Amino acid sequence: MTETAVLRQRTPEERPAPPRGGGLLAGLLRTARPKQWIKNVLVVAAPAAAGELFSRHALHQLALVFALFTACAAAVYLVNDARDADADRAHPTKRHRPVAAGQVPVPVAYAVGGALAVLAPAAAAWLCSPAVAALLTAYVGMQLAYCVSLKHVLVVDLAVVTTGFLMRAMVGGLALGIPLSRWFLITTGFGALFMVSAKRYSEAVQMAGEAGATRALLTEYTTGYLRFVWQLAAGVAVLGYCLWAMEEGGVPHTSVLPWRQLSMVAFILAVLRYAVFADRGTAGEPEDVVLRDRALALIGLVWVAMYGLAVANW
Repeated sequence: MTETAVLRQRTPEERPAPPRGGGLLAGLLRTARPKQWIKNVLVVAAPAAAGELFSRHALHQLALVFALFTACAAAVYLVNDARDADADRAHPTKRHRPVAAGQVPVPVAYAVGGALAVLAPAAAAWLCSPAVAALLTAYVGMQLAYCVSLKHVLVVDLAVVTTGFLMRAMVGGLALGIPLSRWFLITTGFGALFMVSAKRYSEAVQMAGEAGATRALLTEYTTGYLRFVWQLAAGVAVLGYCLWAMEEGGVPHTSVLPWRQLSMVAFILAVLRYAVFADRGTAGEPEDVVLRDRALALIGLVWVAMYGLAVANW
């Protein structure tokens, strides 16, 4: 009896983890990854850059777009967890996910995920614009393709995750009909690639010397290559932002100080500070890095203040 108990302790992957309390709805909510919703705040990026953030119409549209993008992301998480349920049960941490643990049945996860994947873009076409609906449809399709196969393709996996961040930053502008400048797209895109590749690099460093990796593809990347990618992306993001900040667009500023140009200092400091964690191999989820480091959070607030003053032309 004791020997059987020991064997069962040594092979927890053979059985799902005990489901946590809260029932089906709580399990669905956990599967939707509420902690990840902070990424969807990027929907305000384009309106904020254009100084069109605080009208009633803009706030209403951005709140709606935030909710719809969150629904699309939740759909992807549900389908992903349903598809990976068997593999997750063999993982020491992922076995506690609601689908793997049996709290959310696999057919229910597929059904709810599929419904959200269809209803969210449809609601966007009705409540927002065809452009927003098209972007959300493209996001869902791309992310589902990532879950099925693209996450196993070198370089393409980085591009897909980066594009997801870029789509978040674009959708607010599309919802409000704001033209997206080339500098905005370059800075946002390469800034996202910097954070994504820094996270992959950190995962590769932390898994070095261990028998397995949480991402199978990490065994095919070298740390040297991932370091090259995040350093290249950081450089292009900084260059793109500086070129944007120095471009007056033919309109002289009448503010007390050239806040747009001064914001370059805060932006560069933020990138350099983030690179410290990337270099150490401790750059995990971007939101965790920013929220846990007081210096980086303070630099970010200073940048937001300078950027706001530039937009307000104060």
